Amino acid sequence: MSEKDLVPVEQKTVLFYDDEITAVRLRDGRIVVPLRPICESLGLAWSSQLQRVRRDPVLEDELVSVFVINTESQRGGREVQCLPLDMLHGFLFGVSANRVKPELHERVLRYQRECYRVLHEAFQEGRLTVDPDFDLLLQQASEDAVEAYQMALAMVKLAKNQIMLEARMDNFGRVLADHNNRLETIEATLSDPDRFITREQASRISQAVRAIGFEVSKQSGRNEFGAVYGELYRNFEISAYRELPASQYEQAMKWLNAWYQRLTNQNLPF
Repeated sequence: MSEKDLVPVEQKTVLFYDDEITAVRLRDGRIVVPLRPICESLGLAWSSQLQRVRRDPVLEDELVSVFVINTESQRGGREVQCLPLDMLHGFLFGVSANRVKPELHERVLRYQRECYRVLHEAFQEGRLTVDPDFDLLLQQASEDAVEAYQMALAMVKLAKNQIMLEARMDNFGRVLADHNNRLETIEATLSDPDRFITREQASRISQAVRAIGFEVSKQSGRNEFGAVYGELYRNFEISAYRELPASQYEQAMKWLNAWYQRLTNQNLPF
């Protein structure tokens, strides 16, 4: 995995009851969560938990090192070990609530139940706090307040969909432009009078040279095919008959036919 993939493009800190949890979005769209702060909040030994992650073949393969900014000063930072958000449950449910200090028992259960949802909402809906009584408050709120809340959520989702649609359209536009450029290049090549002869035309040139070479060889008693090719190359300033410009094909065939006529008083038989 390249370093470019692990550069954060967005970082958010969520107030989770009395704790702060930081997560970052990478260039490839993944949301990853630093593990050490969570371990410290749950009273877990970081070194032991890191070893546990590395013993798990799935979690170990997903573990990444990411540069996270200091949330208190908003300056500086450090590289921390992170797991993708969708793997956080795998890590948290590996923690036994019955093996932590009694005062941390409920906190572990709370993390296991709600941590993923809260971080997911932070990036999907922009919520940066969790209120355990919010659903109850929503039921008790006035219709106007509930409608305003629902409209706000709908606007956030609409804006997100618009951004994603624009990104797709931009990408489609780039692909279409690339295809157009390739088509224009092909058309320009096909209409270029200096492009090389086709395979069929090259075959006719070769047949004409062999026919002439055969007649010249009969007169001289030597193999003259190379000499005929040499005359063709010198006359049309090429190094191989396949490099004959398409615009000179008819001229070359007329030249070869005239040579054949001088030898046989006949036209080339093709």
